[in-house]
Amino acid sequence: PSDVNSILELSRGIAEYEKLTHQLEIDESRLHQSLFGDNPVPRALVAESKGSVVGYAIYFYNYSTFIGKPGIYLEDLYVDPDYRGKGHGNALFKTVAKIAYDEDCGRMEWMALDWNEPALEFYRERGAQLLDEWRLLRFTRPELEAIAAQ
Repeated sequence: PSDVNSILELSRGIAEYEKLTHQLEIDESRLHQSLFGDNPVPRALVAESKGSVVGYAIYFYNYSTFIGKPGIYLEDLYVDPDYRGKGHGNALFKTVAKIAYDEDCGRMEWMALDWNEPALEFYRERGAQLLDEWRLLRFTRPELEAIAAQ
């Protein structure tokens, strides 16, 4: 639980980097409840350097009806810019992949912004397949409310 605030601060860092701070709604209480409440959905890993949290990975389980197995969706992988290039991101990424493998998941998936060439290169170097034919679709709260009201 003491890592919650560190993860929250790093989440602000990724939101700034991705120019998405206008979408950031999470606070310490919500993150704590998400990770440690009665029905936790995400899992979190942290990377530390000299006792400080310098990076994190958030992932959760999904399911593939095509494969008939669970999978892991990597929601965030982020390392503080001051600690990049020191192996923290690679260690986090490999740990999530190992968890997926050890738990017999059929696949591991994630997204990267099309302009984030450093991230895309990081993933390509590790053998990731870019699925150009798929498009992300999304509802936010207003759309969910409209559909629920019908």
